[in-house]
Amino acid sequence: MCYDVAIIGAGVIGALTARELSKYSLNTVLLEAAGDVAMGATKANSAIVHAGFDAKPGTLKAKFNVKGCEMMPAVCKALNVPYKNNGSLVVAFSEEEKAHVQELYERGLANGVPQMSILDEAELKALEPNLAPEACGALYAESAGIVCPYELTIAAAENAVTNGVEFKRDCKVVGIDFADGVFTLHTTLGDIETKYVINAAGVHSDEVSRMIGDDSFTIIPRRGEYFVLDKAVGGMVKRTIFQCPTAMGKGILVTPTVDGNLLIGPTAADMNKEDEDNTATTAEGLALVKKFAAKSCPAVSTRNAITSFTGVRAHPDVDDFILGPSEKNAQFIQASGIESPGLSSAPAIAEYIAGVTVEAIGNVGRNESFNGERKDVFRFRHATDEERAAAIAKNPAYGRIICRCETITEGEIIDAIRAPAGARDVDGVKRRTRAGMGRCQGGFCGSKVVEILARELGKEINEITKFGSGSNILFDRTK
Repeated sequence: MCYDVAIIGAGVIGALTARELSKYSLNTVLLEAAGDVAMGATKANSAIVHAGFDAKPGTLKAKFNVKGCEMMPAVCKALNVPYKNNGSLVVAFSEEEKAHVQELYERGLANGVPQMSILDEAELKALEPNLAPEACGALYAESAGIVCPYELTIAAAENAVTNGVEFKRDCKVVGIDFADGVFTLHTTLGDIETKYVINAAGVHSDEVSRMIGDDSFTIIPRRGEYFVLDKAVGGMVKRTIFQCPTAMGKGILVTPTVDGNLLIGPTAADMNKEDEDNTATTAEGLALVKKFAAKSCPAVSTRNAITSFTGVRAHPDVDDFILGPSEKNAQFIQASGIESPGLSSAPAIAEYIAGVTVEAIGNVGRNESFNGERKDVFRFRHATDEERAAAIAKNPAYGRIICRCETITEGEIIDAIRAPAGARDVDGVKRRTRAGMGRCQGGFCGSKVVEILARELGKEINEITKFGSGSNILFDRTK
């Protein structure tokens, strides 16, 4: 079989692009090197929907950030993904920084960002009383928001699969040939033929690009480390709190999450190319997060930390998104170099890339059966007593709590495994249900999740992994 389109990379860009292409009568396949969607930068970022004032006017970042921010609420509503329009503040701690804030305001106006204002110290402290005493003003962007990036990606992939896209996990592209208008992708699951390729491979997008002879850009892996704090302090700030950005990024932020935690980070440190998949945290990096988060909010304490993590951003040496047909082959479409504000821009980028691809193919009909609405996922912790009783009456598995920290039931875990492009490992269940994301970080529920996965997938218990190949949890019986 020869596909019309193969998308390489099932991060937020790849998954949303697959969903956009499922609106058309195309044979589309979504390929992911890892064992699940959202396994790269998508699962480990700040989860911010930026307003769009930071990017330089005239850049692709500026264009797609503002449009993506505008599109995000409707996309999240259609896919039943939590989204909150909480607004953001870039806080100044000196007169010099107040001048920088004014520059960002002017840049935002040039980019077409709505609902911005400059706050004085009194106005700022009235909105966020837990900020440091030195905070003396801020840029307030009311259109900014927060979203769960991996939930968005999972939902988009599910919706794409429901609408006819094929999903192949553990499918790493190791080489590409092109002849007679057709690409042959050499993968770990065998050869795949396709007429068009969309390169959404994140930190590996330059490597994939070079497989067709396009060496026009290089990806510099950039490490960012974070702490997640307990929900007990999740209300310390209501808005996303930025410090003035530097050449390395938007700096250490303090922000609530859509799930009620508090997130602080990230650092920004360029890595060697051979370390691009290294997501270990470092003592030095986490110490920086702690130090600079306290600059914004002195009450922030890592005593409330329940976990820490590292994300690796795909920073391109051209310092902008790389979108559109490759100069080496017009049937190879780039969706590369997507760093911040990539998540914010994702709906707009996906729409654009799908449009470019459909136009290049030509005479593509609509998928008349397309349904962009993703069925709402039952969340026991959010349900009323009446809704819980009804769910349990229908399926007793909803009455068995597996994760006590987050109040996640066996029924929800089974749903996550059986869903389109469903969970195949412990972290896949975790991202879909939040089982294991509470204070104990899976210490109590982890073994039960392993048992449920083994039963539902028809596997031996020692075949179940934490996050795919090589991450086995159990090896053999001791007695």
